[in-house]
Amino acid sequence: MPKMKTKSGAKKRFSLTGTGKVKRKHAYKSHILTKKSTKRKRNLTHATLVSTADMPRVKDMLVL
Repeated sequence: MPKMKTKSGAKKRFSLTGTGKVKRKHAYKSHILTKKSTKRKRNLTHATLVSTADMPRVKDMLVL
C-alpha cells in the first residue's frame, strides 16, 4: 500500500507545536483592511491553536 500524502493546502496553513497541538493563523487579515479597526487587525496578527473539535480533521489532512 502506498504512503499517505499530506494535503498541500494544509501543509502551508498549519504547523505543529512541540506538544503536538496544531497552530493556525487568523482569517480576515489579507485584504479590505481599511474598514477594520487597528485593534481588530492587531488581534488577528497573532497565531492561535486549532479547536479540539477540528483537531482530528486537521491531523488527517496533515497525515499524523
